[in-house]
Amino acid sequence: MKIIDKINSHEPSKAFYSFEYFPPKTDEGLTNLYDRLKRMSFLNPLFASFTWGAGGSTIDRTTDMCATAQTLYGFESCMHLTCTNVVRTTIEKALEEAKSAGIQNILALRGDPPRGQEYWTSCDDDFTHAIDLVRFIRKEYGDYFCIGVAGYPEGYPDSDDKNQDLKYLKEKVDAGAEFVITQLFYNVDTFVEWEKECRKIGIKVPIIPGIMPIQGYHSFRRITNLCKMNIPSEILDALEPIKHDDQAVKDYGVSLAVSIISKLFNEHNVRGFHLCTMNLEKSVRLVLEKLKFVPTEEERNLRRRSRRRSSVGFVSNDIIRQEPDGSLPTVKPVIWKEQSEDYLGRSEDWDNFPNGRWGDARSPAFGELDGYGVSLRIPPEQALEYWQRPTTLDELKQVFKSYILGDIPALPWYEEPLFAETEAIRSKLVRLNELGYLTVSSQPAVNGAKSEDPIYGWGPKGGYVYQKAFVEFFVSLENLEKLIKKITGNPWITYYALNRNGDFKTNIKEEAPSAVTWGVFPGKEIVQPTIIEQVSFKAWKDEAYALWTEWEHLYPKNSPTQKLLNDIGNNWWLINLVHHNYVDPEGIWDIFFNDDVNNE
Repeated sequence: MKIIDKINSHEPSKAFYSFEYFPPKTDEGLTNLYDRLKRMSFLNPLFASFTWGAGGSTIDRTTDMCATAQTLYGFESCMHLTCTNVVRTTIEKALEEAKSAGIQNILALRGDPPRGQEYWTSCDDDFTHAIDLVRFIRKEYGDYFCIGVAGYPEGYPDSDDKNQDLKYLKEKVDAGAEFVITQLFYNVDTFVEWEKECRKIGIKVPIIPGIMPIQGYHSFRRITNLCKMNIPSEILDALEPIKHDDQAVKDYGVSLAVSIISKLFNEHNVRGFHLCTMNLEKSVRLVLEKLKFVPTEEERNLRRRSRRRSSVGFVSNDIIRQEPDGSLPTVKPVIWKEQSEDYLGRSEDWDNFPNGRWGDARSPAFGELDGYGVSLRIPPEQALEYWQRPTTLDELKQVFKSYILGDIPALPWYEEPLFAETEAIRSKLVRLNELGYLTVSSQPAVNGAKSEDPIYGWGPKGGYVYQKAFVEFFVSLENLEKLIKKITGNPWITYYALNRNGDFKTNIKEEAPSAVTWGVFPGKEIVQPTIIEQVSFKAWKDEAYALWTEWEHLYPKNSPTQKLLNDIGNNWWLINLVHHNYVDPEGIWDIFFNDDVNNE
């Protein structure tokens, strides 16, 4: 069914809401997302949208998710579709597969140009803007698809002319778009004024505000910085004293989302809301419960017990009853929407504190999603200013050292300065880069810091947190072989190493996840938000090497800098090394600094 038809038939006085999901990076994550979708189906969203990776990189997974959610779990699916860096045949394939799967809703987006390329041109001259995609869908499929487009209450991130942005939105609607989903925002007044301007210029289609409950402080700051959102000072002030308390941040995120939606619903007559789930479940459910849009867990349990007492015989008889002409009746599939655990018996919040690429790779929320896919997260002119034009290995080492020392605020792998905890190992990382180990990730050992600690703390108050030291870096094959020889037989050291071609080395005989960060809190199970395992390392490897290529794109082909970056990307190895004796903070560094393993 088309989203616009569902909106038009919805009771005008009642709220409706929709969910947004992204394709998980691993097969295990996808399997667990389907369990999550099954549980979230009882929340009865009007529809669910599924994002599309840059350049069509997730075309198969996105279409499969849309079809599965619609067929098995009763969601009305909306498939995101972008035309940036996508050839015409990819768009045609996606639309044809969507139609074949019974998907009638498309969110047509331009997508963002790869931020690692100084000059961007579209792959297909027919598709340079979202309006081209809207026109193409209407031309090829008539009114089969219901088309949605994006709106930007704070203006398009790369545009300085908000009035022109509104005109472009009006053109997309005139070309056939039937609803608008907005970019995320946290200032209600900004949305309200922008919506008024939309109506003034004749945009009459439904406008659905995008709402994202804050799931974690660092992910929130990262997303809002990438999207260039204006965050009200009162929100930043509220987050500052609790930013190390993950549970407190999530609780505040729920309260803030409830406040925003309540104000829009009660004071400004907004009836629809698009919730960005980040593939997590609990915060979204709590928001809807607090708004009284859905029953609470206790109310659902009461209804479930009541139905079980009264409906078993009726369901059984209904299934076997025949129609008067002898045919079997038409019935809807039974979906056990009340299940609160997945097939492994884990609760909805088993992965409630995702930790980027070093979280649990089985989590649907593993990794981080943004609008750009694998690309540099800063504008090319800034990147060139930060990283200059290194032409030798020594000059490249200096770029990495400058980041460690805080002289530049970003590397291709991280667009934000290092965390405060890095101060404890800053001098070690500088020495490591001087020796030719180009570091991209690390953490110091921590043995029982209080969870309120301003540097190492996280999670609820009253607990203690622990960390194993680890370091990840790019290294030449020669130095890798020396390093492996050095650590052979050391029971405290484990490693994974991969090169761009997928050649793999490890000293781990029996594969199992290794928790490198964990916390002990009153009345809770031990929480392990940071896990290093083979599946997550391999998933990250592809992205890590793709960023070398994006860095190359800043420079002319065959220039000395481009050749240097290409050579390292093609020939050096990525290694993650963990020291498991967390009571020995110096143990991990001894293997680098105490003998000739460092000699180049």
